[in-house]
Amino acid sequence: MAVQVSVIGSGAQWEGAAEEIGRLLAERGCTVVTGGLGEVMSAALRGAKVAGGTTIAILPGERHDQANEWADHVVVTGIGHGRNLAVAASGQAVIAIGGAWGTTAEMAFAKVLGRPVVALAGAPALDGVEVAATPADAVEQALAAVR
Repeated sequence: MAVQVSVIGSGAQWEGAAEEIGRLLAERGCTVVTGGLGEVMSAALRGAKVAGGTTIAILPGERHDQANEWADHVVVTGIGHGRNLAVAASGQAVIAIGGAWGTTAEMAFAKVLGRPVVALAGAPALDGVEVAATPADAVEQALAAVR
């Protein structure tokens, strides 16, 4: 079974890093999980798809067509922000890029669930979260924590 890594965050300025992380994860054989909407979420899935990887979008809403075009598998939750728990739980590791309150919630859920969390550029600072300097470092740290 492929390792699933959740990539979380928001902010258009972080899309390049998110796309690189998605690509690097796919190249390592990982399945990339996001919240399935735009910015960081879309960029991470795009990077994974371009590299031939598998992607999962976990949506807050009630319609499959709300997912970005890069999602292979779509999970429709209909639970709004509550879907942040599902995103955090679905990854065997979590990589955070940018973001605000939703990202903070996902990081906290991941830590409560015992998932390793690695933060990159602009992600909220939380105790117990590793910090990575580059997208490649974030991927290496996340996968080292899982394996």
